[in-house]
Amino acid sequence: MSIVVTGAGILSAIGIGKEQTLVSLREERSGIRPIRYLETTHHEFPVGEVQLSNEEMSAMLDIPSSVPTTRTALMGMIALREALEQAGITSDQISDIDLISGTTVGGMDKFEKHYLDFFKNDNYNEFIRTYNCGSCTEMIAGHFGLFHRVTTLSTACSSAANAVIQGAELICSGQSECVVVGGSECITKFHLNGFASLMILDHEPCRPFDDSRAGLNLGEGAAWLVLESRDHALKRGASPLAYLAGYGNACDAFHQTATSPDGEGPFRAMRLALERAGIAPDKVDYINAHGTATGNNDQSESAAVRRLFGDNIPPISSTKAFTGHTTSASGTVEAVICLLAMEYGFIPVNLRFKSTATCVEPVHVQTQKTLQYILSNAFGFGGNDTALLFSSVYVPAVSFPQQGASHFPFLLSVTQISAQEPLCEDWKGNPISLAEPLTRSREADYKQFVSPIEARRMGKMLKRAIATARTAIKEASIEEPEAIVTGTGLGCIENTEIFLDALCRQGENQVMPTRFMQSTHNTVSSLVAINLHAHGYNATYSHGTLSFQSALFDAFYQLRTGSIANALVCAHDEMTLSYHTLFCKDGFLLGKNATECAVSMVLSNSCPAGTIPLCRLAGVEILYRPSGEAKQWALRRLIETAGVDKDNMDMVESLEDIFGVSYTASALDLYAAAHTMGNCPKVVRYDDGTHFALILLLPCTDC
Repeated sequence: MSIVVTGAGILSAIGIGKEQTLVSLREERSGIRPIRYLETTHHEFPVGEVQLSNEEMSAMLDIPSSVPTTRTALMGMIALREALEQAGITSDQISDIDLISGTTVGGMDKFEKHYLDFFKNDNYNEFIRTYNCGSCTEMIAGHFGLFHRVTTLSTACSSAANAVIQGAELICSGQSECVVVGGSECITKFHLNGFASLMILDHEPCRPFDDSRAGLNLGEGAAWLVLESRDHALKRGASPLAYLAGYGNACDAFHQTATSPDGEGPFRAMRLALERAGIAPDKVDYINAHGTATGNNDQSESAAVRRLFGDNIPPISSTKAFTGHTTSASGTVEAVICLLAMEYGFIPVNLRFKSTATCVEPVHVQTQKTLQYILSNAFGFGGNDTALLFSSVYVPAVSFPQQGASHFPFLLSVTQISAQEPLCEDWKGNPISLAEPLTRSREADYKQFVSPIEARRMGKMLKRAIATARTAIKEASIEEPEAIVTGTGLGCIENTEIFLDALCRQGENQVMPTRFMQSTHNTVSSLVAINLHAHGYNATYSHGTLSFQSALFDAFYQLRTGSIANALVCAHDEMTLSYHTLFCKDGFLLGKNATECAVSMVLSNSCPAGTIPLCRLAGVEILYRPSGEAKQWALRRLIETAGVDKDNMDMVESLEDIFGVSYTASALDLYAAAHTMGNCPKVVRYDDGTHFALILLLPCTDC
């Protein structure tokens, strides 16, 4: 399937829209300035802020001041409007299009501002839900209409780039013909202080790849791409801006905040992007580096580039000296910059470079050059590394490393830690009654999974993740998963609460780096990869109650296209007493038995010798705010595709009385359905009025 880009939109510290961005790049005008809009005591750190107040952005979008929104959402709306207009997509076409966003702090700007108020009064309860990354995505989506599917990836600084990969996979699998992908992220006190606690912020404008580099400058912004199959674009008369020729995601599996010295993850991601495109390294005309200006990143990325390209390294530069590090949005902010460079035939300079201490010397003199292939890198915490390859020339199709599946993948194993007996099925005969408003998970014996030294540094959610993952891998008889895909509605909120509480109550100089490191949503997925030494595809979805289903959807269609042969799919959420109080005020947990969730399962296109699978996964359907007719259509398509007799099928509703309620509770419903499979197909159904999801399981009779 040939994938084209037909629209692009951007805003950052160097401009609102592509036109202003282009002028700043050509005139070598940086957007790094003293802090203006963020309310913080840390004015010693220059940043790349979008030069608009929230009120000014709301006015640009005709949004009344009475409508609750966030800075992340406002920036996302402005950039998305430009992308849709260029692609020629009208409001009546939105319902056939998917929207995939990448963000990490999401609406933290509002959540941190009103955090103490939440516990004192009810004046700002509408902003409690902005803790959920998906809330910003839905604000953005709601401004334009009812998209077909809406979800959110949260893999730290590679989030938006991974949204591009997921969009491409949806097109290649035939699930979508047009997908809008990108990300948005504002600067908040939370992550400004988090990065400061790691001591990787520069007090001066940053200098990527320079031997005097002393850290990064945080930035903010948003950028979106409209991806389509080439046939779909031609059919509606859209003009391609470029081709998405290839893409790759890999996990460095080395450290939570540092990349390996030899750049194993970045090397794998770039190599896979080129392999998917079927081109040799010497065809690449320019590399837009991740280039954060930290000592570790620039050295590691340089080593990875040298490994892949040898002595023939293409021209390379980092544009973060222009925009600052826009974190989760950086993957598509820099992708749009690459498209501008391709269209106008120039290489963006690496500002403030004087001399190098790495094995690459970036472009620091403005250069005109015809660019056919551009590689754009985005690397995130936990070693989540992504490379995107864009081309100005026709690319017949994105290829996959393996044969596509000829059947539905096997569910080889699934295990849980919840309010019931952990890591076993013994609880079924006498399940524990959920008598309290909040029932915490029953803990397993973690000594067999993590060492005492490791355990002291881990929150319970991380221990549960490793224990369930290792158990599922062992029961499935596979050595290493080719992909780890996680859904988490709230992430590691215990660490987030400790960090945020200190920030809001004790001040901005009282925060600890360990709590920040373990607060990012993809901490779970990356730590599991580090523990398993798994270097394959790694993604985390954080979109409220749709998080697990989004992760399963991703893994299922990658298995079907042949991108991967097996996958570890996880669902993890925890709850603290304080956050339980907040989410009851928000309405989600009010009057319900709240619990925690830790589920890991292994899907595979083949069945290892001696392994008895639980069932097959025959399909996953996800819809956003669907009508009753659309729900019936989704169910009908699901069972017809699988060839199932609708009269011989069980419908599994939520098992709240056994497992309670969490943002990823549907994973426990699937767990229970798989372990009581019988001879009838089962549909696990979720419907909260906003999100609708169906998962079809088939009895396994041929392994």
